[in-house]
Amino acid sequence: MTQPLKLVSISFHCAGKIFDFAAGDLQLALGTKVVVETERGRALGTVVSAPRDTPSDEAPPKLKSVLRLATEADLAMAAGNNEKEKEAVAYCRQRIRQRGLDMKLVRAEYLFDGSKVLFYFTADGRIDFRDLVRDLAQQLRTRIEMRQIGVRDEAKLVGGLGVCGRELCCSSYLRDFAPVSVKMAKAQGLALNPTKISGQCGRLLCCLAYEYENYNEMRKKLPKLGKKVTLRTGTAEVVSLDILQQAVTLSCPGGERCRMQIEALQHEIALAANPQPADILESPALAKKQSMSPQDNPAAKKPKNQGRRIRQRREPGSQAVTPETAREKPGATTAPEKAPTTPVDASRQDKPAKKRRRPRRRSNRPKSPDTPAS
Repeated sequence: MTQPLKLVSISFHCAGKIFDFAAGDLQLALGTKVVVETERGRALGTVVSAPRDTPSDEAPPKLKSVLRLATEADLAMAAGNNEKEKEAVAYCRQRIRQRGLDMKLVRAEYLFDGSKVLFYFTADGRIDFRDLVRDLAQQLRTRIEMRQIGVRDEAKLVGGLGVCGRELCCSSYLRDFAPVSVKMAKAQGLALNPTKISGQCGRLLCCLAYEYENYNEMRKKLPKLGKKVTLRTGTAEVVSLDILQQAVTLSCPGGERCRMQIEALQHEIALAANPQPADILESPALAKKQSMSPQDNPAAKKPKNQGRRIRQRREPGSQAVTPETAREKPGATTAPEKAPTTPVDASRQDKPAKKRRRPRRRSNRPKSPDTPAS
């Protein structure tokens, strides 16, 4: 079984990338300054993670090791390099103006041993800086390397304050740039104004990606904009959403707008789908109908036949049915009433009733000349 390696994480700049190195037998704590071996030579770094045991097969390829703890001489050399960097930046900007190059110098960086100087710049396209490199090499007496970087890397190196009033995330703690899109701003309900959703680098704010996943999870509980929902008072339409407060603004049937929490809205939709007897009695329409006076309430008016005497057709000699007799029990017998006697003319009894003749309908159309007169 192979012996596990003792790895330590080291960063060379504030909020810079983290690299793993073999710690060996050194006792390293957080924030310790160390000298390490890199592909570009020796460099001064800071420990950002305590040493940890890692299997040799999981170690990164081309693993370098920590040479020693930084001494006072190493720290003094690093401070001297910082002073020389300022002079190199001033001279380089002077030569850029004299040669009329369309480029912006951002920063100069000396290696730990002073064997090379790196100049970081931004430009819209390719720049022919060969003459500039010869001027710098002649003045600084060392090797020169020019590196073109993007605007986000420029903001990381320069630093500054963001629209929130705090130090830029990329220059304080954000070590890697995550992809940011306009879709993230739309999901969070932000105004798509470039001046408000862009950082100092001119790109979209990195902080748009911090809460994007949370907004997506919270939005799943809310209905979509424009969706129509059925309430007890009628059909309403969703006009706006408040994702953080989990609230919905509806356009109600009467034209007014009402704001409801999502729990209350779901309860209202459930009651509208399956109304309970108590909900029917408490409905606004029924409450209004019950609160009306008998004179204004059409349902409280008496029916047309109420109070009138019920007339029934009966055969001659049969007993007339009145409301009083209708209420009597079926087995009860009543004395038949005598029909009133009226004198009848005998001459009229034998004669059949004359049938009324219906008048003949005449057409209003004029007669044609060929039609004979009747």
